[in-house]
Amino acid sequence: MGMLGGDSMLAITSASAVQRKERCLMMKSSLTALVRHELDHARQASSGRSAKTVYGGSERTLRQTVIALSAGAKLDEHENPGEATVFVLHGRVVLVAGENSWSGSPGDLLIVPESRHSLEALEDAAVLFTVAKVRR
Repeated sequence: MGMLGGDSMLAITSASAVQRKERCLMMKSSLTALVRHELDHARQASSGRSAKTVYGGSERTLRQTVIALSAGAKLDEHENPGEATVFVLHGRVVLVAGENSWSGSPGDLLIVPESRHSLEALEDAAVLFTVAKVRR
């Protein structure tokens, strides 16, 4: 069974259930179901965006977030929060840094440059954004 396969369903859980899961050494999540869920939200949002952190958070160095963008939506230019990658799960995106740009489609891993950058969805898209935040 692959990383994106499986028969898991997206479940909304209570805060205490999430805390119990974080204490576990292993956990399985269906990114396929989450992508569908977040894309539905992105299509309905006025910003055209939706996101859900699947691992980590502000208290951890490593954070992984599924970001869904409706066609034409973008994450405006911003600073790099640390070493980061964008793994394209669905659709097509373009990562732009200055005069450079990199296109990504499902299965592509884009290395986020250490400079200001933006991300735009060329069509409805979802990515797994992974960052190892710089501790200050």
